[in-house]
Amino acid sequence: MSPLIALLTDFGTSDPYVGVMKGVIAARCPQAVTIDITHEVSPQNVRQAAYLLRSAYRYFPAHSVFLVVVDPGVGTARRPIAIQTSHGLYVGPDNGVFSAVLEEVDGWQAVVLRQPKRLSATFHGRDVFAPAAADLACGHALNEMGTPLTDLEQIEWRRIEQYEPEVMIGEVIHIDHFGNVVTSLGPFEWRDAGRRAVLHGRPDQPQLAVDALTAQVEFAGRQLSPIRATYGETQPGDLLALINSDQQLEIAVNQGHAARLLGAKLGDTVRLRF
Repeated sequence: MSPLIALLTDFGTSDPYVGVMKGVIAARCPQAVTIDITHEVSPQNVRQAAYLLRSAYRYFPAHSVFLVVVDPGVGTARRPIAIQTSHGLYVGPDNGVFSAVLEEVDGWQAVVLRQPKRLSATFHGRDVFAPAAADLACGHALNEMGTPLTDLEQIEWRRIEQYEPEVMIGEVIHIDHFGNVVTSLGPFEWRDAGRRAVLHGRPDQPQLAVDALTAQVEFAGRQLSPIRATYGETQPGDLLALINSDQQLEIAVNQGHAARLLGAKLGDTVRLRF
């Protein structure tokens, strides 16, 4: 079984940063296979990165090492960490980027990574995180990598607020390549042949049943109803709300670009009336 390292960053692909990290990995653990989850996280957007990591990690083998570098605090006192969980190892900054995954896995152990003598103040992806990910992929034990850590930085990566008994408020957490507007409202699970969508919410929240046929999504001055199960339930060009493959409430245009049509941006408020 080949070692596997999955990379997720906000570096983009027009600069050499991702390639440099892969070069460090290749030099340190030549047998490792690297897979790019994405390098198009909005710059310094830790919450978006947490969501995208949650979207991807479960589809990788349990022995995978996830190298996540979205690090607005690089060079500051924020801690460089590695985490071992029931599904994979995670390497990156202790800034909450792993919060969404840690909600779902069964237990974790973590260490503060030792830092090299020669260390850039601005590129810990190259100097700290890529070497650590390579060493873990090639069989180094977590306790060899640094000192034990029992508290991790956690963030509220998805906003779900109950404003009234029948209104939930969330926000835009991601806009994908197709212009689909992904919201923080979810995860939903379809019940009763697509009539009812059950919102699981945060672990500390009770489940909430939403009648998909009568629910109304309010965003950018538009009201969308019902909540759809597929894009194909509408005509090309139609604006719709649906539950996406990640079980999140999404606003889309059938064969179009919802974000451009609505002027959507990350952090915009969305309301769900049910």
